[in-house]
Amino acid sequence: MCGIAGFSGAGAGGPEAQGVLERMIHTLHHRGPDGYGYHVAPGIGLAHARLSIIDLVTGDQPIHNERGDVWTVFNGEIFNYVELRADLIAQGHHFYTQSDTEVIVHLYDRYGDRFVEHLNGQFAIALWDARRRRLVLARDRAGIRPLFHTRARGRIWFASEIKALLAALPERARLHAGGLVEALTYWAPADPETLFEGVHSLPPGHLLTIEEDGSETLTRYWDWSFPERGSPPAFTSVEQATDELRRLLVDAIRLQLRADVPVGAYLSGGLDSSGIVAMIRGFTQTPVRTFSVAFEDAEFDESEHQQAMVRHLGTDHTTLRCTREQIGEAFPRLIRHAEVPVLRTAPVPMMLLSQRVREEGFKVVLTGEGADEVFGGYDIFKEAKVRRFWASQPGSTLRPKLLGRLYGYLENSPVSNPAFAQSFFGQGLEHIDRPIFAHVPRWTTSARALNFLSDELRASVGPRDALDWYEQRLPQEIRRWTPLARDQYVEAKSLLAGYLLAAQGDRVASANSVEGRVPYLDHRVIEFGNRLPPNYKIRGLTEKYLLRRALSDLLPLDIVTRTKQPYRAPDSQSFFNNGKAPDYVTDLLSAERIRKSGYFDATRVGRLLDKCRAGKATGFADNQAFVGILSTMLLDETFMRGAPDT
Repeated sequence: MCGIAGFSGAGAGGPEAQGVLERMIHTLHHRGPDGYGYHVAPGIGLAHARLSIIDLVTGDQPIHNERGDVWTVFNGEIFNYVELRADLIAQGHHFYTQSDTEVIVHLYDRYGDRFVEHLNGQFAIALWDARRRRLVLARDRAGIRPLFHTRARGRIWFASEIKALLAALPERARLHAGGLVEALTYWAPADPETLFEGVHSLPPGHLLTIEEDGSETLTRYWDWSFPERGSPPAFTSVEQATDELRRLLVDAIRLQLRADVPVGAYLSGGLDSSGIVAMIRGFTQTPVRTFSVAFEDAEFDESEHQQAMVRHLGTDHTTLRCTREQIGEAFPRLIRHAEVPVLRTAPVPMMLLSQRVREEGFKVVLTGEGADEVFGGYDIFKEAKVRRFWASQPGSTLRPKLLGRLYGYLENSPVSNPAFAQSFFGQGLEHIDRPIFAHVPRWTTSARALNFLSDELRASVGPRDALDWYEQRLPQEIRRWTPLARDQYVEAKSLLAGYLLAAQGDRVASANSVEGRVPYLDHRVIEFGNRLPPNYKIRGLTEKYLLRRALSDLLPLDIVTRTKQPYRAPDSQSFFNNGKAPDYVTDLLSAERIRKSGYFDATRVGRLLDKCRAGKATGFADNQAFVGILSTMLLDETFMRGAPDT
């Protein structure tokens, strides 16, 4: 985990460049507290904030090739750098460090823009080719590390976080209304959109080149892809697939354990994180500390399962017990780091947990993120399977009863009332052949927050059908995939990249100078998972069938057979103690402050505030709207009206 920032263009290497770079990179101190590095030359300014994990002595960035005409700064890790380095040396390249960073410049020398295809890692890269005077920006395949860019003052600017851009370009601190509508509907702005006008996110699996004349080329070098329906099976048997999956996961974990500092792991008590820790213990010599978060609310707490796994694996374990009050207090800090509205408070306990990880002396943790997207673990996938079954006989009263097997972990489950369940999950049955079918109930629920927008903001965006708008951005070939593959693709592109890997992943870990690593999102594991037939992922209504098989001899039976329980935290309840809210909540959601921002309707927000204060906001829609509105107002306070600090 590091932070990068810089700019290229006319006059970029002038006398003021160093000062501008320092202002930008200092806002990213939390991402890299171990030192700063700079490179200023005609046409380019590069800055780096380092979190030292590999090559603690000689790995300072920026790093260059032998001739000194290719320079790079990058955030993340190249896990296969040992193998790449050996190949490059055999081909005649000379290295002056032991770092993973240096393979980037040598790979570029040899393969040009296709260098990214050789990388196994999680990364955001800025590379300057001084000979051709071109800038190359690249982001990892799944979108684990962020990278933002904008054009202003005759230059292209880039940074790991938007706050670094605002430090040099305060005029960019303007809310992008379209980005807000997307965040409140899809849980995050859809790439390349952000919440800031004129600021863009480099999409996952893409490379952006900016030539000397200013022309840009955006190239997709990788994407989630699935076989067409009716394709020959990729595996001869479930046993063969199980063996191959185990081998891939062990190798992904082996690579991601590479570090010159101690490595920890999160242990939620579920299948995914437990499997990672079990494979570390069973197939490597790496000692591992484990960490977990527990809650005072029984509905959210999984500490019983966490402690069972600690006993089974014999790990040295730390539990952080998180209260509602702590979530409410820390929420403003989360939003400063996330730089986007969030619809749930779940990222806050993860931010507090990473703080504990850092206090315990760890800079690196492995997490179980990604397994649900790759192997079909979410209720949304099973829900869509039932809804498709129902849609073939929409008048059936028996088929929708299968929904009762879902969401048993929810105190206020949407299936507890059969009439409500039929009404809620019956939404969008007519869209059965559309790629966005699975996501209609979720997006319909979250989009209710749009009812709180002001008339002025709504008018500035114009009419937009949420389903049509998103579907138009999907690749044409998606219609030739199986229904589950469609669902997985949309989930990977919306919730995974936009929210889970960002606000609940990179941002909350980097807030405390911790690097999270995600073995299930090794691109080889994703590509393997995408080749699996649907019944290897969801068999009946049992999710992650093949992953359970691959881990069955490493974990206790009750963990292997346990139904998926998504990680959650108390939402609106975290901001009210006997009806009293923290001062910042009262101030930001006051009628005067709401009107002043111009984003929301003050009367409607006032009614929602009263409902939450009285503890009557029990459904998803009200809770998501409240958290989304509050986080938007915090963004306005922090960035549009205040200074971008950390």
